[in-house]
Amino acid sequence: MISVDTIISAKWVIPVEPDNRILEQHSIAIKAGEIVAILPTDKCTQQYQAKETVDCPDHALIPGLVNTHTHTAMSLFRGMSDDLPLMTWLNDHIWPAEMKWVSSEFVRDGAELAIAEMLQSGTTCFCDMYFFPEDVAVAARKAQIRAAIGLIVIDFPSAYAQDAQEYISKGLALHDELRNENLLSTIFAPHAPYTVADEALKRICTLAEELDMQIIMHVHETRHEVDDAVKATGVRPLARLQALDLLTPRLAAVHMTVLTDEEIDLAAATGVHVIHCPESNLKLASGFCQVEKLRAKKINVALGTDGAASNNDLDMLSEMRTAALLAKGVAGDATAMPAHEALRLATINGARALGLDHKIGSIEVGKDADLVAINLAKTATTPVYEPVSQIVYATSRDQVSHCWVAGKLLLDNGKLTTLDEPDLCAKANKWRDVIKKSDSGD
Repeated sequence: MISVDTIISAKWVIPVEPDNRILEQHSIAIKAGEIVAILPTDKCTQQYQAKETVDCPDHALIPGLVNTHTHTAMSLFRGMSDDLPLMTWLNDHIWPAEMKWVSSEFVRDGAELAIAEMLQSGTTCFCDMYFFPEDVAVAARKAQIRAAIGLIVIDFPSAYAQDAQEYISKGLALHDELRNENLLSTIFAPHAPYTVADEALKRICTLAEELDMQIIMHVHETRHEVDDAVKATGVRPLARLQALDLLTPRLAAVHMTVLTDEEIDLAAATGVHVIHCPESNLKLASGFCQVEKLRAKKINVALGTDGAASNNDLDMLSEMRTAALLAKGVAGDATAMPAHEALRLATINGARALGLDHKIGSIEVGKDADLVAINLAKTATTPVYEPVSQIVYATSRDQVSHCWVAGKLLLDNGKLTTLDEPDLCAKANKWRDVIKKSDSGD
């Protein structure tokens, strides 16, 4: 008998790689945080003995979901300024609120709240873009979740930094601090073409090459953004980024709702990843990402929730469903974005966009054991003809029972093991009371 740390047995194991494959009555053996075997349950129990066994008899076991784009601290602004156009929402509400309230404490409290919500809905890895990234890293380390910490760069002064040079300097210091972390990595996060000047973008491009880092950036989020760029510079944002040598496989371009066929070809030729945030785009009426056209050109499309201030949740299961349904409507084709492909957007494609697909995104021997168990023995998901279909089209996040990151159990039968949920909610409500009191003039 081979000794391992954990054996997880499930009714269905959905590895994602190879694609569209379902393993029934299988088990996964884990040692030192890594998957060492995937076998039929009867064979696994004959070959391996574990310190801990977890039986999930009515569950599907999937790779942990990867939320490729969010702003975790903005969970504390959830529902504060709803039903507004993007630029009105940003200029008149969000940016003024950030200038007034965002601090190290705000970011840490908001990030912990967001991480709890993500774990409870099956997300085991997220990519953040926000101020005070050091505090996002502290929150992620405390929760023991996997995270790509965005090194925010923007030309505007904030409580965190005064100019692009200072943002980059602080980001590089954090990169050095985290470079030996197993669960935390860093990614350059210039906010958008309209908020970061050429000089800073050129430096980020150079540093990303030198340090072998990915870059994430809002790009072509709305028609308004594109039209304003043409008026100001004479070229569309994507063309400007190409001239700056930013269009490479290092770039994860978030939103990309306004694209010509020529721009889609350009993205395909340069290897750019596209991060699709369907629910945020719908809520802000930002436009429709042409996912099927992108997929037809073999562009890697991943999935993100955006922040809870514009979504208003961080539920990747819901995001998968919306992405699948919206792709069909936009393409006018019911065969567009089948369920198994939606699951890929939320797992291996996200890992690939973050440069983490060698470690996570699929259930394979040698990869880290980032796993999620979903109980399908509920009225809303019964009967089960095809588990992936049920996960994408019918499952709600309250059916997520377990989450593991690098083999450590972070959600056990729906209960967080590393975070204090009542304490997180109390802190969030305290922030709400302070912000509401200030807004009322009391």
